[in-house]
Amino acid sequence: MNDATPWVDPELTAAGQLLQRNGYVVPDRTQAPLSEVRAAQDRVGAFLGQGSVPLKHERDLSLPGPHGQVPCRLYLPDDGERPPLLVWAHGGGFMQGSLSSWDAMLRELVRQSGAAALSVDYKLSPEHRFPKAFEEMVAVTRLAAREGAGLGIDPARLAVGGDSAGANLALAAAMALRDEGLRAVRFMLLIYGVYSTDSESPSWQRFGQGAGLSQTQMRWIWETYLERAEQQQDWRAAPILGNLEGLPPAHLIVGSLDPLQDDSHRLAAALNEAGVRHTLKVYEGINHGFIRYGRLIGTSRRALAECAAALRAAMPAG
Repeated sequence: MNDATPWVDPELTAAGQLLQRNGYVVPDRTQAPLSEVRAAQDRVGAFLGQGSVPLKHERDLSLPGPHGQVPCRLYLPDDGERPPLLVWAHGGGFMQGSLSSWDAMLRELVRQSGAAALSVDYKLSPEHRFPKAFEEMVAVTRLAAREGAGLGIDPARLAVGGDSAGANLALAAAMALRDEGLRAVRFMLLIYGVYSTDSESPSWQRFGQGAGLSQTQMRWIWETYLERAEQQQDWRAAPILGNLEGLPPAHLIVGSLDPLQDDSHRLAAALNEAGVRHTLKVYEGINHGFIRYGRLIGTSRRALAECAAALRAAMPAG
């Protein structure tokens, strides 16, 4: 492959053009009012989720957390008793994203894996800064381990997962719960996560310049999420800095055009050094954010199927 001109999946190009033509454009979050950015992102999520068929058993919950009630959405597989549960944190730079925008992707993951999913509507920055989102993800996962039987799931077989900022929260939550001695978390599904505060790596310099996730945006995200610059050294914000030993197995995925690609490679190397079983799958020709594009991009459908297979292998529906 010519290093100067990386291959771009033609379906990714076509999807981008389709969104543009239909006016599904998210304004630059460093410039536009946050309310506009969030509304535009939700419109894109609704478009990507068109035609998604609800599961027979999905419902909204309000669960107690350290900063008030936490809205969540529970997706149960159509078949099977007491399935394992994936506690999920959505992406969006810690400052945008909603439950509904991840409906289609999570329904498909539940259907293919046989695991249930609990999507956590954690509090967003800048209204709620670090470490509130992290603390809510920890609290909801802990609650699922203690009281999950009441939700119809097997509380002894939990996974944590997320995409982008959500993968950061999932990994950090798994680390915190390991430190508490909670053994119910058996697996981590980490999708193109941000695991460090480094936005100067080679993949950032190569792919973080234009449209999509940029270095400028990522710096702004950290400034918006963190209250103080020294928190960049806190493992709860940058989990790659923490102790990774004793974590459950992980399945990592990232696109070859993602500015966060180096974060995934670095985390895989750190997990390897810590003796944590993991797989890292790089999908060619795809950029950041692709997991919800299954309606438009074949690679996204394949990636989701492989995530579901990894989840199913780690925690068979039984």
